[in-house]
Amino acid sequence: MNIEKARFNMIEQQIRPWDVLDPEVLDLLTVVKREDFVPAAYKNLAFMDTQIPLGNGEYMFTPKLEARIVQDIAPKKHENVLEIGAGSGYMAALLSHKARHVTTVEIDPELKAFAEHNLSSYGITNVDVVLGNGAQGWANQGTDAPYDVIVISGSLPVLPDAFLKQIKVGGRIFAIVGVPPVMNAQIITRVSDTAYDTVKVFETDVTPLREIQKPSHFVF
Repeated sequence: MNIEKARFNMIEQQIRPWDVLDPEVLDLLTVVKREDFVPAAYKNLAFMDTQIPLGNGEYMFTPKLEARIVQDIAPKKHENVLEIGAGSGYMAALLSHKARHVTTVEIDPELKAFAEHNLSSYGITNVDVVLGNGAQGWANQGTDAPYDVIVISGSLPVLPDAFLKQIKVGGRIFAIVGVPPVMNAQIITRVSDTAYDTVKVFETDVTPLREIQKPSHFVF
């Protein structure tokens, strides 16, 4: 396989048509080599429009979804980012090039080690991979809290209120909210101490975070 040709085709045929047009994001996809973050057994799928298995029921997002998240959440060089769900470390690697610091939380010890290895191999030093369940947020666990940006790399049936409290005024949360087959990707911006602006950016269907608290379906 001609890797650079495959990367070019991924960008031109999958990512650009999905409204990812920011030249800095497109350039970043050639700097951070996706194939280096894919499990060895699936390297032939690194540039395909598919979720890649990471083990224990977890998956990498599709390339177009990863790129769209980075574009839409728009981290800045002075900002601190919290990611929930480290996976292979690829999303954290992309975010690390745009932000000051990234804390990425992974519930699976094997994936934590995989992400750490991948990021270390790339020489990325502004990402901390921590073990834990971040499905209810991570406010009191890190020195960067409250955060400028939160990226939740897995779906939630509803967004826990804890995340709203863990973002700075002016900060943004990327969350995929809902249940299969249709979930809404949202950008939630904290506009004041008490007010939030939510924009639905697209529809998708991705694997839920593990050990999420499912809301009751009973209405009293």
